[in-house]
Amino acid sequence: MLTNTGPFLSSPRMCLPAVGRGEGKVEGGREEDMFFFDLGKLPGQQSMLIFHALARMGTEALVIVSPKIPLVSIGYFQDAGQEVDLQYCRESKIPFMRREVGGGATYLDENQIFYQLIWKKDNPKFPKAVHEIYPWFSEAPVETYSAFGIETEFRVVNDIITKAGRKIAGEGGGNIGDCMVFVGGILLDFDYQAMSRILKMPDEKFRDKVYKTMEENLTTMKKELGMIPSREEVVSVLKERFERKVGKLDEAFLTPEIIEKMRQLESWMTSEEFLLKKTPRTPTGVKIREGVEVLYGLHKAKGGLIRTAEKVSGERIEDINISGDFTFYPKEGLDGLEGSLERVCLEEEQIIERVETNYEKEGIESPGVESKDFAKTILSPVKDSKID
Repeated sequence: MLTNTGPFLSSPRMCLPAVGRGEGKVEGGREEDMFFFDLGKLPGQQSMLIFHALARMGTEALVIVSPKIPLVSIGYFQDAGQEVDLQYCRESKIPFMRREVGGGATYLDENQIFYQLIWKKDNPKFPKAVHEIYPWFSEAPVETYSAFGIETEFRVVNDIITKAGRKIAGEGGGNIGDCMVFVGGILLDFDYQAMSRILKMPDEKFRDKVYKTMEENLTTMKKELGMIPSREEVVSVLKERFERKVGKLDEAFLTPEIIEKMRQLESWMTSEEFLLKKTPRTPTGVKIREGVEVLYGLHKAKGGLIRTAEKVSGERIEDINISGDFTFYPKEGLDGLEGSLERVCLEEEQIIERVETNYEKEGIESPGVESKDFAKTILSPVKDSKID
């Protein structure tokens, strides 16, 4: 049995009676207004369960919330056992759950302020096409960052990036019940070490590459400003910017009905049946931001097993580590081979040419391992990534 749940929320400010605009709704507000839940920091999985509960109850709202304790959120289409080191999470007492929106597994904590929008599919105020939803709703967080002196922009598919090209927010969306949901987060700060640790990696060398690549490509308000603005200021600006998009927001609090729905969902969403449901894909890497991935390749050549951990950006290899149980002489030449592959295009012929040029220049011998074997190892996760 899984033991990954945290203590469930209980607080006087969350026990208002559920009366007003229909079953399961909160009190007050005009028919056309959306509700606004400023929930501060919630324990366990509650910061994620809230938008699932409101969507199932048909409650249109903006929720702003943070986890009180660290939490691992797993994408709906991911294989949890393949993507996340669940044993480490259990031993470290880090709760984890599968959400009902896509994207990758991520580490959440109190230094991230999440915005969660829930609206009915037939609401005429909102875009209908998925490709329109992301840029439309991203305007509010982009303007929020700008208010604090950080110029950002939305980048397809679901990232907000700084002018320097570093990711500062990731977003996701999907359908739950009769509603659509859109979720994202303002990064006050980020624990790169913790994020790299909760993911399942083929080896520590690959984990270190993911960590370093995240540090280079993922930024935060603290990194950009040299300090962390107050949560209250950020929440206030974020709410005001969203109101410009969706109209007036009526303050609301969690009711016993909402809390009960969250309890029910917690039981199901942390069950082995839901959490450990299998997907047909074996993960091949970690997406850092749009256009930048760390991929790992695996190929069995005649002369032994080859592993690669490669940082890929713009259809080129930015950095690569090669390991395995093959024979390579002289052994000091492996670093040179890795260096020769930097900035090469992800094309089989170009990779083969680089490897063969390096072999000839350095007098490399690797019985049973040919240039085409390195190309196969490098390109196999790239092809899988494009399919996904």
